[in-house]
Amino acid sequence: MDFNALIEQIKQRPDYVKVGMIVCHNGVVRSTSRDGRAVRGLRVAVDYRKLEAVIAEQKLRPGIVEILVQINADRDLRVGDDVMGLVVAGDIRENVLAVLTDTLNTIKKKVTKKTEFFA
Repeated sequence: MDFNALIEQIKQRPDYVKVGMIVCHNGVVRSTSRDGRAVRGLRVAVDYRKLEAVIAEQKLRPGIVEILVQINADRDLRVGDDVMGLVVAGDIRENVLAVLTDTLNTIKKKVTKKTEFFA
């Protein structure tokens, strides 16, 4: 994930003057699953049509200028590897943080499928 490149891409937009906040999420492979089992890695599958729809819908929310997502899909990832980068730019904190949370939760619930490899 190159968050500097994603942020620079946002800064090049003609409507960047509307941005008051850019927030980033960097999801990484952790060493345990939610149920506490040891994990050695994982693989993520992505439905890109659904991803595009989620981003398009979230961009319609008040104050949002841009949403960029990178997902390390269809490859075996190890503990500590980056899984997903999500960058949201918008006007004020309340708008931007809400969209980051909602976009992240929707992507994890409706767009991606994770397969964990247990130790």
